[in-house]
Amino acid sequence: MHSGSILLSPLEDDSLAVATSAGAGLRDSYGRTITDLRVSVTDRCNYRCVYCRTGNDGAQYAELPIADYLRMIRLFVGLGIEKVRLTGGEPLLRAGLLDLVRATAAMRTVSGAPLDVALTTNGHLLAELAQPLKDAGLSRITVSMDAVDPETFAAITRVPRSYERVVAGIRAAGAAGLGPVKVNAVLLRGFNDSQIEAFAEFSRREGVIVRFIEWMPLEEASADGTGRNWTREAVVTLDEIVSRLNAYRPLVELPPNARSETARRYTFDDGVGEIGIIAPVSRPFCGHCSRIRLTSDGKIRTCLFSQTDHDLAGKMIRGESDAELRNYILSVVDRKEARHDIGQPGFEKPSRSMVHIGG
Repeated sequence: MHSGSILLSPLEDDSLAVATSAGAGLRDSYGRTITDLRVSVTDRCNYRCVYCRTGNDGAQYAELPIADYLRMIRLFVGLGIEKVRLTGGEPLLRAGLLDLVRATAAMRTVSGAPLDVALTTNGHLLAELAQPLKDAGLSRITVSMDAVDPETFAAITRVPRSYERVVAGIRAAGAAGLGPVKVNAVLLRGFNDSQIEAFAEFSRREGVIVRFIEWMPLEEASADGTGRNWTREAVVTLDEIVSRLNAYRPLVELPPNARSETARRYTFDDGVGEIGIIAPVSRPFCGHCSRIRLTSDGKIRTCLFSQTDHDLAGKMIRGESDAELRNYILSVVDRKEARHDIGQPGFEKPSRSMVHIGG
């Protein structure tokens, strides 16, 4: 691997100062330390959000036995991973999830510290599972929720009468000690961007961290017109969100919790509520990316926008040893892309849509 810092595209001015090679850990060829592993445990989902999934074909990729995910996670943790986030599809649909959380939470990082174990869910089943997840050792939870009124929410998810269930799940997670709960909202112009101020109210009222995410070209292909095709014009940018929120109530910017944090953080002038804005389109943060992903069928993906899957599960099935698998992981991480090219000439959508990668 290369050492020292690098220069990336001028489009990334805000994230050019990448980590140097000092210190131990899992590192890519650009000097970035990889500390965050996202593991999709199922390709199934009980929602059909219009910016994500057409819902026509359902799951397209296999699930692995829980023991296989655990072996993979142990390998990554042994190489320097400090945070594991379980995703899907919808991870709360997965049988054996509590066992997976319990075993993962019992692992320790290479420094001996507890592993940070988080989960992203649509919240539909969360009210019943929040306390069992906390008891199993879950550290944190994020709920994907793209509107704060029932009608808009149902139009986005295409699941009637689900808004109340998600709000109940958010409250149950807070009561179980998984707070402050993060609520992620992907904004689409002309569809749910009218919700920005209402989300600010929701953050202040419910004591949750609301994070707005710029819409990325990761939607599932839709031949019958039931989904939405990405366009730059439909992206509600960080600058626009900040302007709208400042008009609602003055914002105060907060420092990042960590250098690799993807969200720019804000509170309001009275200190009530917290807003994060994740801006991969208008403010790329690739220069300090710390993430690596495992799909539900055991493929490593080095970027959301990768064109290639790296078949870790296949090597496990063929009987390769832990040492051989570790070397394979190192070789894959070394080839992690410098950045994505959203909006640039020649940009290609990734080989899988977001729902089939893991959020």
